[in-house]
This record gives sequence, C-alpha cells and structure tokens, in this order.
Amino acid sequence: MSRARCHLRAALFLAAVSSRGATTGVAARRVLSAWPAPQEPGMEYQDAVRTLNTLQTNANYLEQVKRQRGDPQTQLEAMKLYLARSGLQVEDLDQLNIIHITGTKGKGSTCAFTERILRSYGLKTGFFSSPHLVQVRERIRINGQPISPELFTKYFWRLYHRLEETKDDSSCVSMPGYFRFLTLMAFHVFLQEKVDLAVMEVGIGGAYDCTNIVKKPVVCGVSSLGIDHTGLLGDTMEKIAWQKGGIFKCGIPAFTVLQPDGPLAVLRDRAQQISCPLYLCPPLEALEEGGPLLTLGLEGEHQQSNAALALQLARCWLQQKGYQDTGELKASRPSLPGQLPLAPVFQPTSHMQHGLRDTEWPGRTQLLRRGPLTWYLDGAHTTSSMQACVRWFRQALHSRERPGGGSEVRVLLFNSTGDRDSAALLKLLQPCQFDYTIFCPNLTEVSSTDNADQQNFTVTLDQVLLRCLAHQQHWSRLHEDQASPEPGGPAPLLLAPRPAHTHSTSSLVFSCISHALQWISQGRDPVFQPTSPPRVLFAHPVAGSGAIVLQEAAAIHVLVTGSLHLVGGVLKLLEPSLSQ
Repeated sequence: MSRARCHLRAALFLAAVSSRGATTGVAARRVLSAWPAPQEPGMEYQDAVRTLNTLQTNANYLEQVKRQRGDPQTQLEAMKLYLARSGLQVEDLDQLNIIHITGTKGKGSTCAFTERILRSYGLKTGFFSSPHLVQVRERIRINGQPISPELFTKYFWRLYHRLEETKDDSSCVSMPGYFRFLTLMAFHVFLQEKVDLAVMEVGIGGAYDCTNIVKKPVVCGVSSLGIDHTGLLGDTMEKIAWQKGGIFKCGIPAFTVLQPDGPLAVLRDRAQQISCPLYLCPPLEALEEGGPLLTLGLEGEHQQSNAALALQLARCWLQQKGYQDTGELKASRPSLPGQLPLAPVFQPTSHMQHGLRDTEWPGRTQLLRRGPLTWYLDGAHTTSSMQACVRWFRQALHSRERPGGGSEVRVLLFNSTGDRDSAALLKLLQPCQFDYTIFCPNLTEVSSTDNADQQNFTVTLDQVLLRCLAHQQHWSRLHEDQASPEPGGPAPLLLAPRPAHTHSTSSLVFSCISHALQWISQGRDPVFQPTSPPRVLFAHPVAGSGAIVLQEAAAIHVLVTGSLHLVGGVLKLLEPSLSQ
C-alpha cells in the first residue's frame, strides 16, 4: 500500500506548511468493477447510473489510450455509427433546432442564459451540458429542469439495450464511452419529448467533439477562450481556437465574444474557410447603456460577456424561426478593416431581460449565506476563469456587511484535476490572503460506493491523494517565495491590506469533502449538521488551534474553487434538496 494512503488512513488529513514530500511509489490501485445491468422493468435510477459508470474509462486504460490516441476524425465517425445503432440518423437531429456552443470559459453559463431567454418566449427547451454537479441527470434538462429519475431511467435502459442488441461481436468496442452515451441519450430524449429547440454545450474542444455530428444547427457560439485540456486540444490559444472553430458550419451564422488577437484571427480564418458568417458580439453595455440589464445581478465582467453572447444567439434563433419580437435595432457600429463584422446592436426585449434575470446556474459565482458562514462557490479551473473568480470574490468581500465585533476568517477550499496547472491557479489566489487553505479530493465521502452520481473511475484513489499533496507543496512554496517578492510585481488584488494572521500560511489536506466541511464549519452551518466528526480531525496542532479560531470567529468566508466537481460535492452536502 502506498505511503500516501497509509498516511491518510492514519490521520485523515495532512498538515501543510511542511517540508515532507509526496510519495512516488504507488502500489495499491482501485480497479473498475463490473456492475451487471438489470434486465427487467422496474430498474431503479441508481442502477442505471451505476451501469452508466461502467462506461467510464478505467484509469489504467485511459493512460494507454492517451499514449496510443488514434485519428480523431475516426472517433467522430464512430459516433455516427453509434447514432445509427441507436436508431437515429444524423439528419434526424435537424429537427432539434440546435444552438451549438463551445468555448473555454463561460460556455455553460452562456448555454444557461440562452436557454432561459428562449424559454421566456414560451418555447419548450432542451439543454445538454457537462459536467453535472450533484446528479448526472442534470446534464439533460427539459424546460430548465433536470429530467426526472424515472425519465432518466426509462431512456437510459432503452438506449443501453438497443446498443447491446446491435453490437458487432467483431468490434473491440461495443458500447460508447460515458460522455458519448449521454450525448446519444440527450438526442433521444429531446426528440421523444418534442422540444422546440435544444441548446447543446460542447464537451471538450469542438472539431472532434462527439456533439459535432450535428450538421445543421440553427446558430453557433464561441465563448471566451483560454488554455485548458492541452493534452487534447494543443498548448497554445491558437491551436485551441482552431479546435473550437470546428463547430462552424457552411452558411450557419456564428457569434463570438472579444478574444485575444491571435485566437480571434484563427476563428476568423476558420469561418472563412468553412464559409460560415461569423460575428463579434458588442459588449452588454452597448445594448443597454445604463439600463436595467446591468443591474440584473450578472456577477463580474465574464458573466456580462456570456450574457451578451446569449442575447445574440437567442435573437438569431428567433429571427430565423420567424419571430417578430426580437428587439429594436440601434445605430450599428462599423467594423474595422480586417476585423470581424460586429453583431447587431439592439434593444433587448422584456422577454430577454426576464430571461437573463431569472437564469439559475449553480456553482458559478454562487453565494450561500448560512449564519456566520458565507460560502463562495465558483468552479473556475483555468487561469482566465480563476482571474475572474478572484475579482468576483474581492468585490463580494468589499460589499459584505461587516460584523459589529469579533474576527473574520477567510478559508480557501481547493482542488484541481486533469492536466491543469494547479501552481498557476494557486498563485492567482494567493493575494486573497486566506487564513487557512484546505485541499481535498473531489470525493463527497471517504467511500462513494453508495452514491453512484459521484463515482469516478477515470482516476485512482492514490492519484487524487498524491495530487492534493502536490497542491499543498505548491502552496507552501508560494508562501516561501512571498518573503522575497520580485520588484515591480503585480499589486495586491485586495482592496485594502489585512493585518498579518498567525495562521496565514496554514493548510490542511482532508480525505474527502465531508471532513473538510466539518472542520471548516465547526457545526455553525445551520443546514450542514453531520454526525460528530472523527477525533483525528483535530489531532494535528494546526487543526486543533484552527478549530478554536473558527468557533470564535464572527464571520467565516469560504471560497470553494478550482474544480466544478469539487463545487458539486460541496453543494451536495450544503444543499441536500439538490439530491432529491
């Protein structure tokens, strides 16, 4: 058994600010267990989710695939074959009147805004997104609501059995992977439930994403671009822009927000090669100069950018479907030579304004106020989205109500997964001057076997624990370097300096989200009231002394960020209704 796991089981957390290094020898592995699929009616939702989880790629096999990745175009062709085996042809998808949206930062929020705007016109909407926060059925929505457990179960087994019946014994892969299966299932749900339109969020990339089998969307959108998934998409913004632009279709209008010059030029050239009319969205303030849109609670500049893109996508869809109430045109702004043409500047309708105002998209710039605790939840996981998250957190702290007496404590709960540069993300968070920094895997409990929605077979337990130790080491080094800052470095992001705190460099690693929240909340969250925490949560001196500080604090501000999966696990515990 690895030293990391032994250490974890002995103490359930590891103290930071320690020179102890992470272990490198990993012996024990969690393997993918086969869960037999029930064969008769009456199958429960959790049975369906457990069977779906068997389509996740085993961690060891995933590493092999990365080393032996084949032609991505061939993978896209395989998706067409899965679609045919499921009983559909690519042409059938044209009935869905799809809005196809890609990007690095904000594509999910843009989808949510777009769907809500069009629903405010009385349209029946479908919405496919990823990842889910608490339950997998969140990925497939009708009229903004996750499909019911009963509906999910029905459509899951229909598709699963159909693919089982049509598999070719000569083929080495008879079933699609996890995300492909859900994409196929979403197509079937939306067609059978007869939605008026479907908003489809691209998974990763664009050109070779399995959602890109759609050939005739009504309109396409590209949200803000950044560096992410470099192992799949490339290590430069230009390479990533080429992938994202792969969703453009000949003659189908597309919109994008302002991007850096290099990526924007790639998108422009890609659109020209495909003969796709691509337009640049004007900023939100150009649509509503000083008007009500800017007071709709759109947190931060990035959400205003997402809202501006959503307005253009919704308006384009409405116009192509013959709707008249699409907003009065204002004086258009001329495009500069060699640049993209600007999208129309128009007065948003009351339906559009209501749609933006009523959009609910948990886990993104979300606040939960619970007694002395305020939870700040944002699934930022790229450098650009983390910069936006820090700005939002700073603004929220500045506008908070300060307690009449007593201390205020700031806590960071962080995790990062995949090939993301956690050191770069943590460096962006450092100026927020957290009193305590907590690291934990994206595991709600030590064992997730009773919660199929939270299971993840693409990584091993040892991998996630070692990664938390690496985060901890990065954080310690940042504080060591802080003692001798570089001349001419960036100014602190906080609006006012804070007095030094005796625990300003203290951090802990917990084995799961539940234990982390128990230590942070100290029983003071009126909703999150678990059973008595294990004694070892207070065994380390930092944990013990920190518990006293948290118990006596007049206000506790907790930023949860770095991973949407982490935010989802936190929401599952803080908002039990989301699991109903």
